[in-house]
Amino acid sequence: MILEMNSIQKSFGDLEVLKDISFHVDEGEVVSIIGPSGSGKSTLLRCATFLETINAGEIKYMDQTAVTTGDDGVARYVGRNELNQIKRYFGLVFQNFNLFPHYSVLKNIMDAPVTVQKRPVEEVRAEAMELLRKMGLETRAEAYPCQLSGGQKQRVAIARALALKPNILFFDEPTSALDPELTGEVLKVIRQLAEEKMTMVVVTHEMPFARAVSSRVIFMDQGVIVEQGDPEAVFGDTQVERTRQFLRNYQR
Repeated sequence: MILEMNSIQKSFGDLEVLKDISFHVDEGEVVSIIGPSGSGKSTLLRCATFLETINAGEIKYMDQTAVTTGDDGVARYVGRNELNQIKRYFGLVFQNFNLFPHYSVLKNIMDAPVTVQKRPVEEVRAEAMELLRKMGLETRAEAYPCQLSGGQKQRVAIARALALKPNILFFDEPTSALDPELTGEVLKVIRQLAEEKMTMVVVTHEMPFARAVSSRVIFMDQGVIVEQGDPEAVFGDTQVERTRQFLRNYQR
């Protein structure tokens, strides 16, 4: 099991955003998280990647505990060094790319493996160029983000995340900032990664994509998991009225 999240609770002031969420991700799985805006999907990803701290619950990567909650109800994270080691297990692709504007495409991809992982520059350069070839961007290595389309920026962001060789890759609505034509470019790359058995968690509003590519679909609403299961069960034969209502509204 690569990721395990148990009884996760997260509030912002008096607003309870995640209410006792539990799920896990096994190696090679593609888990899509769907649901209406404000259901807690992105907050769940931010908690999983330590961009937000949880109020209660437990998070484990590769059987290493990152945070646990004691009998006093207080969530306690492991020390900084141990947490930094755990962070190496995952990569995160943001909806707004988050590329460094003053770095070339190649330097954006190489920076973290060289500076954080302390890997040899030439080895990282060769791997970065191979990732760019995989993304169909080998001719754009020396370009800057301002010279790229939105779809190209997102493919660079995916290459940058893959350069760290994570065990699991998170996507937070990776196509929400793109027009329909560019969305297809990015979904094609994610589909290819799924075929290569890359373990992924994808928060998405792209229902046909989630149905076609996922190993498992999680439907969230109002801070809870309403339903999860095989894509065909969730999309084609759900027994849960709230899920049916959401999908019906979405397909109008």
